[in-house]
Amino acid sequence: MIRYGILGFGHHAAKRLMKAFAESKDSKAAGLWRRDAAKAQENARRFSIPLVFDSPEALCASPEIDAVFIVSPDALHLPHVLLAAKHGKAILCEKPLGMNAGEVEEMLAAAKAAGVRFGVAQNMRYNRSLGLIREWIAQDRIGKPQLAHSQFSYSAAGSPRAWIYDPTLALGGPIGDVAIHCIDGLRFVLGTDVTAVSTLAHRDARSGDVESHAVIGLDLTSGSVAAVTVTTRSAYRSLIEVTGESGVILSENGLTVDHPVEVVHRRGSEVIAVEEVSNADAYSRMLDGFTAWVEDRGTYLAPADDALHNQRILDAAYTSWHESKTQLL
Repeated sequence: MIRYGILGFGHHAAKRLMKAFAESKDSKAAGLWRRDAAKAQENARRFSIPLVFDSPEALCASPEIDAVFIVSPDALHLPHVLLAAKHGKAILCEKPLGMNAGEVEEMLAAAKAAGVRFGVAQNMRYNRSLGLIREWIAQDRIGKPQLAHSQFSYSAAGSPRAWIYDPTLALGGPIGDVAIHCIDGLRFVLGTDVTAVSTLAHRDARSGDVESHAVIGLDLTSGSVAAVTVTTRSAYRSLIEVTGESGVILSENGLTVDHPVEVVHRRGSEVIAVEEVSNADAYSRMLDGFTAWVEDRGTYLAPADDALHNQRILDAAYTSWHESKTQLL
């Protein structure tokens, strides 16, 4: 059993992570810290978390904590990772891992020097929908992939995450927030890296200095090309699809954990196969996967060294937008 301390307990922790801890086999939420001390006490009572710490330093130094789960705003990830590494704690950090690739390189160096496991909370690598798509592609059901597309849309109006439009705390708008899921999901199902990135994006009055919607083109090492489309101005949608030489695999809302989804294999107008899967246990599977890795009982699907490539893609996406030029990785 690994005892986790949650740094930056907020909306995401309350909505997603507490259910995951309750359903996990080997992972326990043992303590928390958040910037609002009164809310921290309220969260601890509501979710029966035994320890509340008055600072990140106190949480990371506690002998009652084995691993630190960092759920704080993006700009706090670097100091929190470095603090956890300093105290020799295993580290699981939310995405995007840092504000830029340089920060991630600093994190990786600190974790390596401390000899601690360091993973990124890419829960969607534990989605059964993505696992099935990856399996079908590996079985050559659609031939060599040619095109891939993932879309993540949601409405940010009234979001409880008040910091998501603050560029001093957030890496950006939906590119940093949810395109990272799309990018990582496509890399995972295709087993590929990215060689070039090109971005079109727009701001609006509500998003201020960060983008409100964007399209990102990706050139892949596999020879495929991909598009990621994201917006914070639409109803929820999380599509993933791959077009191969002899067919298509797609899943409407295939990234969601809120309800079962269908994974569909099509050839032209013909439906070859349909399988319904649920991603409801993705977060608990992620937690127990990381715990098993920390305890040397297994591997983890999203180690932080792999996330460095994702961070370089995000850096290139923003540079491409700002400079109106394709970026090579």
